[in-house]
Amino acid sequence: MTPKGTQPHNAKPSVETVREISTEPSPPWVTWLLFGLLAIGMLVIFLNYTKLLGGEVNNGFTLLGLGFILGGIITATRLN
Repeated sequence: MTPKGTQPHNAKPSVETVREISTEPSPPWVTWLLFGLLAIGMLVIFLNYTKLLGGEVNNGFTLLGLGFILGGIITATRLN
């Protein structure tokens, strides 16, 4: 790029990679995995803050629950 934001005359055109989007529906287990991860994450966080997972509130259990929830969100982005 030149200072004005234009490309020089001898510059090669940029090649964009296009990813094919699958039109096939996801297997049923993906939906179960999605809701299972979200439910486990919420349950771990709930049990942590009600002090049923070890007596005291522990940041490790909170992070574990958030990790499960993040896994569910990532699974949701891959669901067709």
